[in-house]
Amino acid sequence: MNLLTVEQRAAMLANGQRAADILSAEDDEADHDPFPVVKLFTPWGGATWLLTELDPADPDVAFGLCDLGLGYPELGSVSLTELAELRGPRGLAVERDLFFRADKPLSRFADEAADLKRIAS
Repeated sequence: MNLLTVEQRAAMLANGQRAADILSAEDDEADHDPFPVVKLFTPWGGATWLLTELDPADPDVAFGLCDLGLGYPELGSVSLTELAELRGPRGLAVERDLFFRADKPLSRFADEAADLKRIAS
């Protein structure tokens, strides 16, 4: 299974371009708090990633809320190649939650995860 669909990749690149445009304009007032586009998880453990964007300069690098299942979810970047190569018991791979639909922006997921010590979605 591909980690991202064509539509998800396009949406994440658009979000990444918006973030890059805001950074290059040094616009501290601009609001950039997109809804997560995709939820990835390890079926063998507690790791979960809610990803919002791809770096337009390096589309292998995704940004979002990352939770390795250790009680410390945080906003950050992750390599899609590394996630695709990650294997668990019996060769299980990272999976995409086919039923995930974000109902709030990433900041709200991050606030809730900080309180709960995990992503709850």
